[in-house]
Amino acid sequence: MASFFTALPKTLTLPLPLTLVLGSKSKPNPKKASPMEGQKPTSRKPSYGASRRSVLKKSFNQEQVMFTSPLSDDPSVAIIGGGMAGLTCALYLEKRGVRSTVFDTGIHGLGGRMGTRVIDPQPLIFDHAAQFFTVGDPRFAQFVDEWLEKGLIRQWQGMIGELEVGGHFDSLPSLPPRYIGVNGMRPLADSILSQTTLVDVVRPCWISKLDPFNGMWHLSENGKPQGQYDAIVIAHNGKCANRLLALSGLPLVARQMKKLELSSIWALLAAFEDPLPIPFEGAFVKGVDSISWMANNTKKLLHLQNSGPHCWTFFSTAAFGKRNKVPQENIPAVTAEKVKEAMLAGVETALGLSAGSLNRPFYTRVQLWGAALPTNTPGIPCIFDPHGRAGICGDWLMGSSLESAFLSGMALANHIADYFQSGGARPDEFAVGLHEGFRPLEGHDIGQFPGLGSKKMDEAQPYQLSI
Repeated sequence: MASFFTALPKTLTLPLPLTLVLGSKSKPNPKKASPMEGQKPTSRKPSYGASRRSVLKKSFNQEQVMFTSPLSDDPSVAIIGGGMAGLTCALYLEKRGVRSTVFDTGIHGLGGRMGTRVIDPQPLIFDHAAQFFTVGDPRFAQFVDEWLEKGLIRQWQGMIGELEVGGHFDSLPSLPPRYIGVNGMRPLADSILSQTTLVDVVRPCWISKLDPFNGMWHLSENGKPQGQYDAIVIAHNGKCANRLLALSGLPLVARQMKKLELSSIWALLAAFEDPLPIPFEGAFVKGVDSISWMANNTKKLLHLQNSGPHCWTFFSTAAFGKRNKVPQENIPAVTAEKVKEAMLAGVETALGLSAGSLNRPFYTRVQLWGAALPTNTPGIPCIFDPHGRAGICGDWLMGSSLESAFLSGMALANHIADYFQSGGARPDEFAVGLHEGFRPLEGHDIGQFPGLGSKKMDEAQPYQLSI
């Protein structure tokens, strides 16, 4: 089992050499003291609060870390981010005999976008991030089969489809199978860690600084040491990842991360006393500015329950999210109310209801996913800088799905393990994804679902909602 704790013991640094060079060709500045000279890293002004332009400039002009020392006899990896990609990376590193520590900011649990929120005492239950997933790759299929055997997931047999303005609903074909967590999506993250013995977890923890020193990466959280590692993995994205990389000594990795563009999505969690007179359990909404998806969590997760509160998750469009974006850590009350009302009005429009006729929910909560989903991708499994011994994994490298996150984490884990096995003597052979261009990413506003909608909808059944 993985161990959970709040801090790692401070360890002694090893007297191993490190060379810093500007870009990939320039020599170190002899006037500047470097860790190679045996001095401890000095504190520097954090980039938090800096403008995007200033962070961008720092990212592209920082010195490149060049580790030249031998690897440790028993190397370890720090993984920053405990979503599907980060946890899969930790799992597959263990399969190759490599220890790792996962650092995650989650207060309620791990999983990233595999999030399920339970509100007591009713209880109310909402999948407020990933709604379901499909399978297209045989490697992911094998992993999903294990979840099925353990009873952690099941096929979502409920009717889902596309809902157009005015209540016109077309159900999607039953294939490919759509999977959901039996008790929501978050327990799937815990199940990954249950398979490990070489993985430690530190949460909630905001890694704020990465220091290369004496052949190791030294991590800290607001000045508090969080251990030293032979390699690091960035398994999250957005402004926090950009700020972390801005002064890390990894300009090539930082440049690739900076190319990523992310959408913003509002989630509205709403509980109704009475069931909504709707025949479907989930729908991709078309033609409504404020709504892109709606799903009945009560039917989906508690499919045998016909009474009690009825919990729905509504997602906005990316355009609505961008237009109403605010700091997600501190959403103004006036914005929350505005977004809630706009999204409820959007539900009425989608269903063909007159304004104000939708039953009012007795519970609501809005949440902004400020860095929700990628809108572009390099189309590669992972990124790895062998000179800086640092890599990136995440669904955005290949697409926007749970499957993409799994494949990316697995690919980077195997790549790092191969690099460790080589002893790091031929670093250039292990450089991956540092110069790839990006292309636009297609899919639904709430992500991609491999196989879904790829076939002709000859099985689709039209419905006209009469409410």
